[in-house]
Amino acid sequence: MTLRGEAYDARFARLEADGLYPHGEADLVCKLAGEGSRRILDAGCGTGRVAVELARRGHDVVGVDVDPVMLAAARAKAPHLTWTAADLSDPGLDVGGPFDIVVAAGNVMIFVVPGSEPAVVANLARCLVTGGLLVAGFQLDRQLGIEGYDAAAAGAGLRLVDRWATWERAEYRGGDYAVSVHARDPT
Repeated sequence: MTLRGEAYDARFARLEADGLYPHGEADLVCKLAGEGSRRILDAGCGTGRVAVELARRGHDVVGVDVDPVMLAAARAKAPHLTWTAADLSDPGLDVGGPFDIVVAAGNVMIFVVPGSEPAVVANLARCLVTGGLLVAGFQLDRQLGIEGYDAAAAGAGLRLVDRWATWERAEYRGGDYAVSVHARDPT
């Protein structure tokens, strides 16, 4: 059963009540962002958990998701943020960029339509400023392996900067989960 909207948020509230820290993604993005406010796109934002936390920390954040139920929950939590309904694979994707960082947390890359991954990565790359970062964490080989993701990133003009096994930057030595950071180089 896939949780959506308020049920999805309730799951994270229960995990937090049980002692799980829910902001590892935001912590990493903030470390990568450095000092000052950055424009950040939360791609596949769902109910806005990451976007809301990044905005709370002073960043200019836009969230985009294809699921209207998830976006309704995001809008209810943070009506002051920009929430956009769009498919990340749409060649006409327009989310008001460019952005310094695009984050795709929460397994976004394995929830897109199979076969659309290269289009999604290319669209996200186009949303970045030169030197901007695409940060994506997802379970590997459920739909997309690390080689396929890296090939899509290279095809979109992105260069691998770093890769970890967790959002807390545990060393990546293979395995079933990766957090990858790619940069958009000058074209």
